[in-house]
Amino acid sequence: MGDVMSGQYAPRAETVVDLDSLRHNVALLADRAQVPVMAVVKADGYGHGAVPVAKAALEAGATWIGAASPAEAVDLRKAGVEAPILAWLHAPDEDLSDAIAAGVDLGVSSVAELRATEGARIHLKIDTGLNRNGCSAEEWPDLVQAARDHDVHGIWSHLASADELGNPSIDLQAKRFDHAYEIARAAGHTPIRHIANSAAALTRPDLAYDMVRVGIAMYGLNPVPRHEDLRPVMTFRSSVVSTKLTRAGEGVSYGHTWIAERDTTLALVPVGYADGVPRGLSGRFEVFLAGRRRPVVGRVCMDQIVVDCGDNRGDDPVNPGDEVILFGPGAHGEPTAREWADKLGTIDYEIVTNMYRPRVRRRYVGMS
Repeated sequence: MGDVMSGQYAPRAETVVDLDSLRHNVALLADRAQVPVMAVVKADGYGHGAVPVAKAALEAGATWIGAASPAEAVDLRKAGVEAPILAWLHAPDEDLSDAIAAGVDLGVSSVAELRATEGARIHLKIDTGLNRNGCSAEEWPDLVQAARDHDVHGIWSHLASADELGNPSIDLQAKRFDHAYEIARAAGHTPIRHIANSAAALTRPDLAYDMVRVGIAMYGLNPVPRHEDLRPVMTFRSSVVSTKLTRAGEGVSYGHTWIAERDTTLALVPVGYADGVPRGLSGRFEVFLAGRRRPVVGRVCMDQIVVDCGDNRGDDPVNPGDEVILFGPGAHGEPTAREWADKLGTIDYEIVTNMYRPRVRRRYVGMS
């Protein structure tokens, strides 16, 4: 077990990252794919910590690491990650010398980028329909010809709607990808191919090609509406700092958006929107406290939330110091990151990635 502080302040709350669950997820995905797995750890490992996640993923069978920026990749190298790393998002005028010296593979989407990555092993990216990064089909023949004297290790693309089972764009992108690969082969390249993200790795084995890139599923958050034995890796927890009796008719927190209908006990928890609890959840969510879910009442403040504990009698009274689970795997009835996302009209990627906060300690279990 290890503790890593994500800031200079004493912890008001913590995210607990279960690396054993992450290893389980990587092993499951590798078994499903039957090809090499790239573990994507961009954005500080989706808020879980890039270095511990990368090392745990490699222990579980991943053979590649994916990072968005060359700077992220260089940091991984400095931390002792020796496996192949692909970084794919860089500006045309960015200094890539550190990444090249560190042996980082780089994504290339244009002839201009090709010149900037001289000396690196590269992966040429074809835009097959996401219409974001990647070379256009019209410019692709020129790019693969210009890259004939470069170390082209991969041809890759990114699916737009793999999480929508049966979406016709998936097959269309695959067809375009196959065509782009044939053009590259005709130009003399013999690269590996990769297009499958987490959703495609789970649902489209025909698109595994030579490698799959897994991100959100590795962290135990399922990108597709089907049952998989994925284990959510992150738990967000705090504790009660005080309790107080509030009389019927009294308002709670700013604006008195909630009025007590009866005498009730309120518990104060020292987390708020500065700590990753979205203000948009005000009056719309629960926490797991003293054996069951309890509603959060009033507005989410910068530093604190208030939980309605009722008459606070019986077998599960609430006391200062009691653990409060804001979200977790859901195995014991606690809310999940997906529940937060659904209430906010967003995705669970945003919830967990948003949890890297100066006042929130990050603690690891299952450290090897």
